[in-house]
Amino acid sequence: MGFLPFFSVETWILLITFICLFVMYGKWSHGVFEKMGIPGPKPLMYLGSVCQHNKVYYLDDNECAKKYGRVWGTYELRCPLLAVMDPEMLKVILVKECFTYFINRRNLKLNAALNDALVFSEDDHWRRVRNLLTPSFTSGRLKEMFSIMKHHSRKMTDCLQSKVDNNEVISIQDFFGPYSLDVMTSCVLSVDIDSLNNPNCSMMKHVKNIFKISMPVFLFQGCFPFFVPVLEMIGVSLFCKESIAFFKMIVKKIRAERNGSSHQTSRDILQQMITSQTMKGSKNLAGLNDHEITSQVTMFAFAGFETTANTLYFLAYLLARNPEVMTRLQKEIDSTFPNKGSVDYEALMQMEYLDAVVSECLRLYPPIARLDRKAKETVMIKGITIPKDMGVMVPVYALHRDPELWPEPEEFRPDRFSKENKQNIHPYAYLPFGTGPRNCLGMRFGLVIVKLALAEVLQNYSFSVCEETEIPLQMNPESFVGPLRPIKLKMLARSTT
Repeated sequence: MGFLPFFSVETWILLITFICLFVMYGKWSHGVFEKMGIPGPKPLMYLGSVCQHNKVYYLDDNECAKKYGRVWGTYELRCPLLAVMDPEMLKVILVKECFTYFINRRNLKLNAALNDALVFSEDDHWRRVRNLLTPSFTSGRLKEMFSIMKHHSRKMTDCLQSKVDNNEVISIQDFFGPYSLDVMTSCVLSVDIDSLNNPNCSMMKHVKNIFKISMPVFLFQGCFPFFVPVLEMIGVSLFCKESIAFFKMIVKKIRAERNGSSHQTSRDILQQMITSQTMKGSKNLAGLNDHEITSQVTMFAFAGFETTANTLYFLAYLLARNPEVMTRLQKEIDSTFPNKGSVDYEALMQMEYLDAVVSECLRLYPPIARLDRKAKETVMIKGITIPKDMGVMVPVYALHRDPELWPEPEEFRPDRFSKENKQNIHPYAYLPFGTGPRNCLGMRFGLVIVKLALAEVLQNYSFSVCEETEIPLQMNPESFVGPLRPIKLKMLARSTT
């Protein structure tokens, strides 16, 4: 024993006790699914079963689905999550029993100044905020914003011209990313930041940084959740506080400029929220307070930019790799808007093949790889008892690649969503925007942005793969579904006739 450090007996007892407790605590929650009789990957102490099959979490979900079926148990660090891909169970969780048992999403706390954003809101607070925001995304409001979107889509197609003339290899992110952000800031704030010509602007920097999660904080709160209240008290956040403060400053500045000015009659989304403070809706709801307004603006700017931009990146990539699909889509665009005519909202929304192409892209690359809910009470669904407070995770990326629901799931086949075939799709097998009461509020808004950009670009250009195009794509393990590296393509000018 001479090689061991000299400690008193009491110190050795305390040290051994601490090690035993540390090990026991790290494994304490890891027997939940064995008791429930639910299969899943074997968790590691403290680390759980995070990314055991693939470092990209949604690709890991896909591997788990192949191995364990449509229901399995996994552990996000120490937290047990029930993964559910069974469409009938999803119907109960997301719609039928949503208000009774599954109205809330999982909330990791440490949301800094965004705790009252719609995505993090719960129960009656969520209902109130959702009801106040819904009028900003009606068909009538989208039509009003369509001219703003067209202004930015025209700027984007004009910017592409010089690249095409010089036969340059194009990083798709350099065009669709700024376009998405410009549309978002114009429609939400009536601010034209022109990030197409100013790619290094502060708004672009902060919108990219805001949800870069602090991995040390994420790991610490996941392993030792009892410290979360303390972390909240001292202002620790999972998200970038500097970027959150930037958006707070932007909203404050815009509101100050509008006070007493003609901009009070603006029809942008920010003004709609401001107006809610002084007007009672049909449900007699209290309007949004200043903090809530800032939170919603921040979330709209980030989530709207990231999801629409990623969808456009993948659309360009898929069409470049499937020229026969692109040619057919261009024919529909040309017949709908002859002689490169101006794109009209109503006609755009009626284009069946365009809708099918976008839908199939969203199947292969859904904007959000996972949905989640938290059980308010213990409930049994299809013979599986879900305990109170357990997190339920819907692996959307894996669901969309289930070969029993989607034959040859890795293939890009827009005809899956043709008028004839649509009726054969199980309504809970396709969830790019979620479904039920807590589906994506900005779904139609995002689809209009995507369809308009695609139609106007394909009126004038064609996508083409080149030597620099990465095939297959490496996926980004962080945040939303997206490519790890910029997608590089060539664009060819179409005939002027």
